[in-house]
Amino acid sequence: MARRVAVIGAGNAGLVCIKCCLDEGLEPVCFESSDDIGGLWRFKEKPEAERSSIYRSLMVNTSKEMMCFSDFPMPAHYPNYMSHSQLLQYFRLYADHFDLLKHIHFQTTVRSVRQRHDFSQSGQWEVVTESSDGYKETHVFDAVSVCSGNFTHPVTPNFPGIDTFQGKCSHSWEYKDPDEFRGKRVVIVGIGNSGGDIAVEISRVAEKTFLSIREGVWVVGRMGSSGLPMDMMLLRRAAFMLAQLLPRALLNWVLERAYNQKYDHRLYGLQPSYRILDRPLVINDDLPVRILQGALQVKPNIQEFRGSTVVFDNGAIEEGVDAVVFCTGYKATFPFLPPSITNSSEGELTFFKRVFPVSLEHPTLAIFGLVYPKGPLMPVEEMQARWATRVFAGLNHLPSLATMCEIIKKEIKTKTARNSKITVLEEDYIPYIDSIAQEVCARPSLLWLFLTDPGLGWKVMFGPTTPYQYRLCGPGRWEGARQAIFTQWERVVQPLNTHPIPEPKSSGLTRWLENKLLCVNVGLFLLNIL
Repeated sequence: MARRVAVIGAGNAGLVCIKCCLDEGLEPVCFESSDDIGGLWRFKEKPEAERSSIYRSLMVNTSKEMMCFSDFPMPAHYPNYMSHSQLLQYFRLYADHFDLLKHIHFQTTVRSVRQRHDFSQSGQWEVVTESSDGYKETHVFDAVSVCSGNFTHPVTPNFPGIDTFQGKCSHSWEYKDPDEFRGKRVVIVGIGNSGGDIAVEISRVAEKTFLSIREGVWVVGRMGSSGLPMDMMLLRRAAFMLAQLLPRALLNWVLERAYNQKYDHRLYGLQPSYRILDRPLVINDDLPVRILQGALQVKPNIQEFRGSTVVFDNGAIEEGVDAVVFCTGYKATFPFLPPSITNSSEGELTFFKRVFPVSLEHPTLAIFGLVYPKGPLMPVEEMQARWATRVFAGLNHLPSLATMCEIIKKEIKTKTARNSKITVLEEDYIPYIDSIAQEVCARPSLLWLFLTDPGLGWKVMFGPTTPYQYRLCGPGRWEGARQAIFTQWERVVQPLNTHPIPEPKSSGLTRWLENKLLCVNVGLFLLNIL
């Protein structure tokens, strides 16, 4: 009899977890509190309590080839960076292709997940659900996959004097569009990806917009060299391997110099105290332009409020402020889980590879997406699901508790030695996803590829680290992976090729020079990205 797995949430992580369960012969039962799939990426006009919420203009900040599911490329006609509605449509295509919807119970909320009385022997869980009509039901599952996300409980700081402010205070979780801020003086607090987007958008309609930041950030656009997606140019195995051989201080200097040549982060008030490789980058195409145009002013952290006057840490004062939008993040909260899992003394550090709580006697519960990779999140969640479902099925095994704790301690020591301010959830993209792929024998062997298929080996080594690479071998191997890798740039080009311009005819000498220049450009490219 197949082992039953409860999947909590039908967003992108929930969908891929259902599919991975089916791949491993498990029986997934997904509970989704809303009436549709999509999770975070499903736009609604009004935010709903206990659910994630996005704004109308939201665009993805990772390109389609880097963020797609590893055995289901996005349609070639899709833009490289798409809107939330287009991404939701991709999820629908994925769910239909793999027939996932029949495993989802919509409008069913998980109220509690508790270990059964015989957990020490069975590893089973009791899951209490409540339907939209108030009917409660208790289920027994062999394993639980938590795919509910961590963008449901906003965090709002409490500044001195905030109670004297008579204008509107809101969180980015509530923000939908800039219409209500037209002609007003607005302060945006925080500069993650959402903070940057919202500040830019409001600055187009507001009388004046101020962006208050406690710590600066490194800001890059979505576009890389030759107008190609930035992440496809940066996230490459060859570049990462070369970076391991060079001093980190040198790499930071080269990258910071390269990005500051476009616009000086210090001049624009954005330069942080940390180095560029220490934290994830903020992706924003328009932020520096709005600063240059004077529509957006960068300010330090808020010291206090005095009615409609805002005082900043450097003593600057802005009067007549009408509204404040807090883009100050979220607290990862899972109220349905036992407090012992999420409220331990070490917090997130007790999760092995950010997936399995080490406090459990049996590895029959996993949390997905509780990680901030320096790259696309969706392939990471998919790899987490592939690993976890094999653990649930008994096909993979975790190390002993002592070994896991030792690995966690080493990771913490390495991170804090590199940067004392780094959070435990931040991970370098390629090493992290490779480490999990190694667990399921899905990490591509470069040596084997170069010996057996040199053309493919070259693309895996020197090309972008697209998710298809993790379907070339091991369990879950996909026959279409090689072809997907060879055609990935065709899918990048197709949505751009709406007005094709013929290439000029070149002579033999010109072609020879072009080939020589290509070799030079490859070398310069590797130096630039490092």
